[in-house]
Amino acid sequence: MKPLVSIITPMYNSEAFIDQTIKSILGQTYTNWELWLIDDCSTDNTIALVTKYVAMHDNIQLLSNTTNAGAAISRNKGIEVSQGDFIAFLDADDLWMPNKLEIQVNVMLTQNCDVSFSSYKQINEAGQSLNKLVKALPQLSYKKYLKTNYIGNLTGMYNAKVLGKITAPNLRKRQDWLLWLSAIKKSGKTALGIQEPLAYYRVRSNSISSNKLELLKHNYWVYKKGLGFSTIKSIYRMVIFIYEHFFVKSRLIVSTKQ
Repeated sequence: MKPLVSIITPMYNSEAFIDQTIKSILGQTYTNWELWLIDDCSTDNTIALVTKYVAMHDNIQLLSNTTNAGAAISRNKGIEVSQGDFIAFLDADDLWMPNKLEIQVNVMLTQNCDVSFSSYKQINEAGQSLNKLVKALPQLSYKKYLKTNYIGNLTGMYNAKVLGKITAPNLRKRQDWLLWLSAIKKSGKTALGIQEPLAYYRVRSNSISSNKLELLKHNYWVYKKGLGFSTIKSIYRMVIFIYEHFFVKSRLIVSTKQ
């Protein structure tokens, strides 16, 4: 039997996009998966929209937080109950291409890698192409990844059968970066970057990536709180981060407009 993939999707007031997100999972050519939807006290119509999918599909499950706890707690709750050999993540406003899981599982099995990710395309809030491709590095070491976040969380997958269940620290932002840092470090091998784009990332007007000062603040806390670095070391790492993020990683975003 093919390995089971556990998909973790945290939700908060996601009624505008969650239907499309779930449909992109249902449309996968790889069918041995389970989906854990974790609602973080939504006040809109999110629960009503996903309940119909839970009723129709045995491999889709819904969990609800009793208080608004943030994405890290929600993801961790899903990881804890997951049964899969592999664990993947898809936020409630992003989409997967139909062959995403099939390609990625096959690559991980044939290449014997513990952590993988892929290139992805950007879309706007209406789902229209922004004609931008974010290219994945072919190989990603822990040392390189410490410089800035090179893994689009919607493309990442790790082998839970080999690494065990790796959870995210309780930071409100950028906890996905810390999760993948832990996974790569525990693996002891480089993460494999699949060059083919396998997902669509929805660029939101209120995302932290659209606010440069917020981006710097949250990434400082990755070093200071998430990794426990001293203030001096965290500032030093931020100098490296600024160069890597704005002058190196930025070159991986290319135009697809003909």
